[in-house]
Amino acid sequence: MAKTTVALVKTPAQPDDEAVDAAVRKAVGLAGGLAGIVTSGNTVIIKPNLVVTRPPETGATTDPRVCKAIADMVRELGARPIIAESSFVGLDTEEAIRVAGYDELRNQGYEVVDLKQKGIEKVTVPVPGGKALKEVSLPRVVVEAEVIISVPKMKTHDQAGVTLAIKNMKGVLSDAWKRKFHHTFGVFESTAELLMVAKPSFSVVDGIIALQGLGPAFGEALEMDLIVAGPDAVAVDAVTSAVMGFELQECGCVREAAALNLGVGDLREIEITGETIDNVRFRFKRSEEAITEAIEFPPGLNIIVGEKTCSGCRNQLLSSLFDLKEANLLDSVAGWTVVCGRLDELPDVTSEQLLLVGACLATFRSSGTFVEGCPPNSRDVIRGFGVGGAVGMVDIDALEAEEG
Repeated sequence: MAKTTVALVKTPAQPDDEAVDAAVRKAVGLAGGLAGIVTSGNTVIIKPNLVVTRPPETGATTDPRVCKAIADMVRELGARPIIAESSFVGLDTEEAIRVAGYDELRNQGYEVVDLKQKGIEKVTVPVPGGKALKEVSLPRVVVEAEVIISVPKMKTHDQAGVTLAIKNMKGVLSDAWKRKFHHTFGVFESTAELLMVAKPSFSVVDGIIALQGLGPAFGEALEMDLIVAGPDAVAVDAVTSAVMGFELQECGCVREAAALNLGVGDLREIEITGETIDNVRFRFKRSEEAITEAIEFPPGLNIIVGEKTCSGCRNQLLSSLFDLKEANLLDSVAGWTVVCGRLDELPDVTSEQLLLVGACLATFRSSGTFVEGCPPNSRDVIRGFGVGGAVGMVDIDALEAEEG
């Protein structure tokens, strides 16, 4: 049986537009090319990672030049490329599109679609053989496309270990369904099973500027100057994870997809072309390592994150802590216990210093200070601590006076 192929291609340092185009084309070609996948008349969804409103040089979002190169290859085969994305829960995708530079592609005539916009029709699709998922609601444009190409950023993830080609596909969901994946179905299992009905035919990882540490939104930009490509999303993720210094078992979504035989997760069964893993390997800092480096918790601050907590609540909580740190106000939350995400019971602590973050904890709202929202805004988390003054971009006291 022929092995699946994954290509690793280096770009020059700080590559210009031509160098990015050349590297993407080389990686796609070494991995078998698109000619056997894309045919004339096809609609091809190109799915970047624009989860947050941050530019690609931060390591958080996919470089538009990578998507442009893929779109050009698709056009050359006579097909219609559509770059489509839905940012994380509660975030304006149009703003993410603008900040990441995809408006410039629109100005050049490329089709860039915000999957959250009101005119996007949704269809319910059964998931045959799914255990976590029995059905899922997806944009019709995604369901009816003949080809999907996943174009993630090379990033760590505070819950899944890494977020790559498989995890990137969760971005085609509505906010309501993103919440369900975390709160109801279990994010690793449901994201893997999503491949049963929305499986990329090809994946291209943007590792030009990657992100280590507090992914998927915060973290440290890391120049890897690397493009990873292949027709098997599981194999692409397995190889990319190995480049990042992760074992398969550390990567929840990749591990589950491999266990479901949705692709090849065993490196011994993958043909790697271009660079070798050893030549480009760099151990990425894990989320749990980075948070202790970035934020020195004051005495007694205890954060409890439920297993099914979604990225939205976790990221807003982290954002509030970073803002407090920048304002030299972290000591004001000493002694607080913060609970984030769905739990069956609360810790045995005093209600005066118990902060309940997010709608999943609404049933416990009388047991402490409850911060509404799914997800809540970071400024509301800060207000929940009872902190005043100017924090981050917000003057909390002025905001209280205005609303009071």
